Amino acid sequence: MSKLAIFGGNKAVREGAIKAWPPIDDIDREMVMASLNGGQHTFGPNCKEFQSEFAEWNGNKYAITTNSGTAALHMCLVACGIGVGDHVLVTSYSWSSSATCILHHNAIPVFVDIDFATINMDVNKIEAAITPRTKAIVAVHLHGLAVDMDKVTAIAKKHNLKVVEDACQAHGALFKGRKTGTMGDCAAFSFNQNKCLCSGEGGMFVTNNESMRDAAAQLWSFGETSTPLESRDYHAYALGWMYRNNDLTAAFGRAQLSKIDSYFNIQRKNGALLNQLLRGIKGLILPYEPEGHTHNWYNYTLRIDMDAIGWQGDPATMRNAIMKVLRAEGVPAGVWQSFILPDMTVFKAKNAYGGGCPWSCNSAGDGVVYDPALFPAANRHCSTHFGMTTPLRAPNDSKAVEMVAEGFHKVFDNIEQIDPEK
Repeated sequence: MSKLAIFGGNKAVREGAIKAWPPIDDIDREMVMASLNGGQHTFGPNCKEFQSEFAEWNGNKYAITTNSGTAALHMCLVACGIGVGDHVLVTSYSWSSSATCILHHNAIPVFVDIDFATINMDVNKIEAAITPRTKAIVAVHLHGLAVDMDKVTAIAKKHNLKVVEDACQAHGALFKGRKTGTMGDCAAFSFNQNKCLCSGEGGMFVTNNESMRDAAAQLWSFGETSTPLESRDYHAYALGWMYRNNDLTAAFGRAQLSKIDSYFNIQRKNGALLNQLLRGIKGLILPYEPEGHTHNWYNYTLRIDMDAIGWQGDPATMRNAIMKVLRAEGVPAGVWQSFILPDMTVFKAKNAYGGGCPWSCNSAGDGVVYDPALFPAANRHCSTHFGMTTPLRAPNDSKAVEMVAEGFHKVFDNIEQIDPEK
């Protein structure tokens, strides 16, 4: 096995060894077919039940099922009363929706660098980023690892700020025994194809605050004050969107929700095994799980220590070369996000709506700087990371994990053979 597969050797991970996510069984088929045959394909009975079941599972008083996690994030901002010219703190490294949801309601994202170890917002840099216009913090539980919510909520209380939990990747993840989505003022989850709870597409807004729930629901359904479960007058009382879910998707989500705890246990077991098998590989920085945090292993994210492997050139060039060699071994490694948020044009150009809006509205953007150089930890992570989702997920077991680990050992044991220029 010493000859790398990219040079003609045998693959460490045999073809077909890693199974696709999510597993589909008779529960999924029966519930989806029952919805299909039920005749109500818009916001139907499965939507209502999905909301109730998810709220009970996660520990929330209210839940609203949406057509995406992005929609749920927008609803969170509205529920918190965020409006034109308000500043909202958010991590400098995440999916774009974590920050574009702020723009959706004409507010201004203010970025905070990450803590390199956890990849989450550096909670020790939050207070320095607060401005007189700051109204909220979006705490992103990235890749399934919760932010230190004790520190976030303490800062929010001190400065009278709202806290939105972006839990789109963090289903079931814990902080000191509490589930994500239960510690802030409201939260958003995503049920996209690759999420730990998959319904193809979809999302969920959750809160324990009735007035927040009502504000989110108004945005969610055309600006109306009554939901599809109530008697509607079809009158738009405020600016609204159409963010509702549909019955087929909700049926699929309910089926997957019935199995999520078993999925979580598999991911935890596989994540622990992979940590054990990869420990000690020179040049490989393993994921960090601080004390009091329980990772859901949505994404098993690794970084390369360029100094340890003796590489002095562009880190992304070497990272990409190593990743190509890993893929040749059958290891499904990939770069999740190749730009930090402040480096994305929608923010750097400060022109989301044309005419410089919302930054130009009432001088709301004065003093807000999106220079990528201000976020060194995010930049370091961005150029050295890669990750995996499927190997730790059901129905994959320890055999799949062991093959993936073998691929990593093989590649890093022969790292001197890798020429990034070729």
